[in-house]
Amino acid sequence: MIIVRSPLRISLGGGGTDLPSYYLNYEGFLIAAAINKYVYVSINKPFDKVIFLRYSKVERVQSADEISHPIIREALKLLDVRDPFLEITSTADVPAGTGLGSSSSFTCALLEGLHSYSKDVVTKENLAEEACHIEIEVLKEPVGKQDQYVSAFGGLNAFKFKKDGKVDVTPIKMSEDVLNSLESNLLLFFTGYTRSAIHLLKEQDTKSRENDQSMVDNLHFIKELGLKSKRVLESGNLEEFAELMNVHWEYKKRRSNAMSNDRINLLYDLAMKNGALGGKIVGAGGGGFLMFYTNDNLKLRRAMAKEGLRETPFRFDFDGTKVLVQ
Repeated sequence: MIIVRSPLRISLGGGGTDLPSYYLNYEGFLIAAAINKYVYVSINKPFDKVIFLRYSKVERVQSADEISHPIIREALKLLDVRDPFLEITSTADVPAGTGLGSSSSFTCALLEGLHSYSKDVVTKENLAEEACHIEIEVLKEPVGKQDQYVSAFGGLNAFKFKKDGKVDVTPIKMSEDVLNSLESNLLLFFTGYTRSAIHLLKEQDTKSRENDQSMVDNLHFIKELGLKSKRVLESGNLEEFAELMNVHWEYKKRRSNAMSNDRINLLYDLAMKNGALGGKIVGAGGGGFLMFYTNDNLKLRRAMAKEGLRETPFRFDFDGTKVLVQ
C-alpha cells in the first residue's frame, strides 16, 4: 500500500493574481504558506479485477474512461496507468469547499501516489505543473496555480507567476522568532459552512479575460499588497502585516458581491473589537475559514467561541506533498 499526504494552504497576500487570465498578461505575485492540515490518498492493489474508488462517493469501474471523478480519471490518463487492479481512497482533515485548497492538494497527493505506484520519481515543480495541467488545461476550471504549487512545495514562499506560464518559488526569509510569532498569532476559525469557489473565480476570470478595468486595477493593487506583505514579513513587522491583511480584505470584497455576507461581516467586526489586528477570509470567499492575526489570542478565541465558531489550530508544513508509506 502507498499512502501520500499533501498539505492545505493559507494565502498571506496577493491571492487572485495566480489565475492565467491575469498573470499571462501582467505577471502575478503572491505569498502563501502550507499548513499541517492534509489530504491523504492511499493506493492499493486489490485481488479483484476492478478500479475501486472511495472518496465522498464510491465507484467500482473496469477502466479509467468509466470513472466519474474527473481528477482521478484524468490523472490515470495523464500518467498512463492502465492497471485494472487498483484501489484509491481519499480522506482529509477538513471539509472540501473551505478555501484551503483541498482540491489541488488532492490532485497533488493522487499524482504523487500514482508516480510512486509506477515507480517513477517526480520533482516538486513537475508535480505542481501536472496538477495545474489537469485542473486548468484539461478540466478547464477557472482556478489559478497557487494551490498546486503550495501543496507540492510546502513551506512559506513567494510565488511569481510569469507571462510564459512558468512559476518562480522563493522562500520567505524570516528569523525563527518572527516565524514562530507569525505561526502562534495567526488563528483560523471555521465559519460553519462551505461553498464552491468556482462561481467567484469564474466571475473574476471572465472579467479579467474581458479586460474589465476595475477588476484589472483591483488585481494590480492586490499584487502590490503581496509584494509589500513579503517585505514587511521579512522585516519582522508583524503588526504592519496584520494591517495589510485588512486592506487586502477590503479590496478582495470589491471583486464580487458574493465575497462576503452579513454573517461574515459581523464576525469580522467582532474579531476586530476583540483582539484581532487584521484578518480576511481564506480562499475565494463566501464562506470557509476566517483568518486573523492577533496579539491577544485568548480574548479573540473567547469571542469567536461565543459565536459558535470552531478554531482550527495549525502549524506550518515544510515537507509539501510527501509519500508516508510505500
